Amino acid sequence: MARTTCLIVTVIGCFAVAVWAARDGKPETQKVFFKGNLHTHSLWSDGDDFPEMIADWYKSHDYDFLALTEHNVMATGEKWVDAASNKTREEAVTKCTKRFGADWLEKRTVKDRPQVRLKTLAQVREKLDTPGKFLLVAGEEITHKFGRLPVHMNAINLGSTIKPADGGSVAETITVNARQVAEQKIKSGREIITFLNHPNFGWGVNADDMTTAEELKFFEVYNGHPGTNQNGDKDRPGCERLWDLVVTRRIKANRRAPLLGLATDDAHNYHINSIKSPTPGRGWVMVRATSLEPEALMQAMASGDFYASTGVTLENLNYAKKVLGLRIKAEPEVTYTTTFHATLKDAGPDGIGLVVSTVKGSDVAYEFKGNELYVRAKVTSTKKHPNPSFADEVECAWTQPMRP
Repeated sequence: MARTTCLIVTVIGCFAVAVWAARDGKPETQKVFFKGNLHTHSLWSDGDDFPEMIADWYKSHDYDFLALTEHNVMATGEKWVDAASNKTREEAVTKCTKRFGADWLEKRTVKDRPQVRLKTLAQVREKLDTPGKFLLVAGEEITHKFGRLPVHMNAINLGSTIKPADGGSVAETITVNARQVAEQKIKSGREIITFLNHPNFGWGVNADDMTTAEELKFFEVYNGHPGTNQNGDKDRPGCERLWDLVVTRRIKANRRAPLLGLATDDAHNYHINSIKSPTPGRGWVMVRATSLEPEALMQAMASGDFYASTGVTLENLNYAKKVLGLRIKAEPEVTYTTTFHATLKDAGPDGIGLVVSTVKGSDVAYEFKGNELYVRAKVTSTKKHPNPSFADEVECAWTQPMRP
């Protein structure tokens, strides 16, 4: 994937300090954007394709990194699946054999049923990882619930599987599982991030839950699965509105870290291209890091040095001197509108996440006035999403909330 030298941003607490990277000489601190998807399912859980085929798809579509995030399991050990349970499975076997050769899939027959053995993450890495160009990152979707309310969280760059733990409420369920990941991070010395998945799935997690769960640092502002109620309904807020509610409440409660937003695929289906199916290529993160390595990527995300996208690319993202600036990589015949969203210090309930500025063009900025609790930017293009998860979807990008 082509990359450009870009502005370095180091986030300290809720503030940002910017330093320009030299275009020549490649200093050690130089950072570039890496494109990745952090929510993906294969035949190791409820996806319908082999992990190597999925990784190969992302690699061939100019992604730099990918996390396979199976439900409560990591791709280790031995697992066999039916090779002919349905037409989709038969198609998957045929495609994989064609792509990797007749000897790639290990096969056996049990009770007259053909089976194939799934490749582990280590095996897929050995086959497809390319230093500096493509990286597979270990992950898991910690899949749990409180009562009937689903609570799903992704942990990225894990060393071992996390078993879901019970909590006394939705917020506590988030908290206890985030703490499990934090404990593994401390013990292992690995950089690990945890984020809340699709809060509106099954209407499982609301703004109060997200505000109360102090360990929650990241969430999916965009999830490409069409069944996750991304845009809310007439009675319940969409994920972007949830974001503004939670960030506002956290800042007013004097908590240091606002909530950071990701875009992901949550891909499950790889043999059909339908608005009704969770397919790949819908949402991703662009992480500004020093290298394409798990530790560097996780450190950059932990510092807030990334943005979420469903198609819009930012050439530069500048948090400096009380200015939030963006340079958009413009495409021909596409118009870009950037809305800057903020909650002002004296705002009431109806003033949360208001649009305080609207700017058209590819080089835009917002200068803080001093009365904002935070500001974030959303770029909306006129280009239709090539693989939408809902009707009339267009390509967008979201920056992280910035405090003055």
